[in-house]
Amino acid sequence: MAPKFGTSGLRGLVSELTPDLVGAYVRAFLVACPAGPRVLVGRDLRASSPRIAEDAIAAIRAAWREAVDCGALPTPALALAAMGQGAAAIMVTGSHIPADRNGLKFYLPSGEISKADEAAIGQALERPMATPAPAAGQEGARSFAPEAGAAYVARYVQAFGDAALAGLRVGVYQHSSVARETLVEILGALGAEPVPLAASDSFVPVDTEAVDAGTRAMLAEWCAGQGLDALVSTDGDADRPMLTDAAGRVVPGDILGAITARALGAGAVCTPVSSNSLVTRLPEFETVRLTRIGSPFVIAAMEEILAADPAARVAGFEANGGFLLGFAARGPAGPLAPLMTRDAMLPLVTVLAAARAAGGVAGLVAALPARHTAADRLQQVAPEAAAALLARLDASAGARDAFFAPLGREAGCDRTDGLRVSFASGEILHLRPSGNAPEFRVYAEADSPDRAAAVLKLGLERVAMVLVNSSLL
Repeated sequence: MAPKFGTSGLRGLVSELTPDLVGAYVRAFLVACPAGPRVLVGRDLRASSPRIAEDAIAAIRAAWREAVDCGALPTPALALAAMGQGAAAIMVTGSHIPADRNGLKFYLPSGEISKADEAAIGQALERPMATPAPAAGQEGARSFAPEAGAAYVARYVQAFGDAALAGLRVGVYQHSSVARETLVEILGALGAEPVPLAASDSFVPVDTEAVDAGTRAMLAEWCAGQGLDALVSTDGDADRPMLTDAAGRVVPGDILGAITARALGAGAVCTPVSSNSLVTRLPEFETVRLTRIGSPFVIAAMEEILAADPAARVAGFEANGGFLLGFAARGPAGPLAPLMTRDAMLPLVTVLAAARAAGGVAGLVAALPARHTAADRLQQVAPEAAAALLARLDASAGARDAFFAPLGREAGCDRTDGLRVSFASGEILHLRPSGNAPEFRVYAEADSPDRAAAVLKLGLERVAMVLVNSSLL
């Protein structure tokens, strides 16, 4: 697939993210969006990211802007630093996808670019963008800011205090997360005893929304063998969290989001349609907006609420756990300023602090309404085959009846993003091809973890079967 914008920035194969293509996208961003004279550049720990970051920096300088090289740091830390300086930013990251892919995520001084900004960048790409090549020594300035992530660490220490996690022994699955040292630093500063585990020199594509069985078994073994109260991690660029209870059971990201929003006192929540429906059953949330999948859509819904009521206590989160804070909240020790970009650290710290007071992560989760989700993906699925399957199911109730027959009678069909079918049993199966990777996502929801897993398994099997033999539908 050619590089294209998806739910979270531009993504594509490393082989296709050439210096010319990276330069073209950076120039289009600077031409189409009010980026200003200064652009911060950060990156994750993929082997390809340093080269792509250099390509972005070269393009920024060639456009007579100052490029600030922030090195490797979490995506939300780069966003926080840029917004604090009133500067734009570009993060080089492929998030959780395999190492043969990478991408760019763009920020304006006000925060993440919108879908309208993405469209404007696309239009600018199609127009001639003559940028005179500067003479040697006359490019825009280049500076370095290795300390750019310091404000991100201070944000959580100041809001939660040095005893928020006192007494907790917390494993940190480091793999190749760009936040692997930041996690240890913040947990330690909040009073926990962090236990670093399995740092990797090669990139490990950890998808916090679809943790595979082998990884789950490994997490459980660590929790038992190391005597952990919980275990935490993130995806590659640290905008998606992963947290387990003391037994190593992974807590879904949308559960982390609901607990975090409630603990911070949010009254309105914006979350994608794929999130656990229990969010609609929590009385603390007076308003719940369900959106398409992707942080730009969540941010747009949050901005609509804030435009109607600037004092609204609105938060957003995704099924992968990334949390967006849209109001001035307060932690146990101090203020917590808004940060409307997907962040992994806030839900990890907030849930651990709440769990410490509640006697453990498992007890905190058990107190929520009994709705359970499961998600996974089929990889190496041709986009045209995925689109054809979804179009057939979308257009024909008879095709859906045949495809979903083992789940019983259809009770509703939501087309907000992909195809989300509710059944008379109360169970839900949601099908959604990826927009910028050869993947087919499947989400399930039921009243028990085992049943949610069974519905997910059935959905994956049915999709795989029909993709292999379309005549079965």
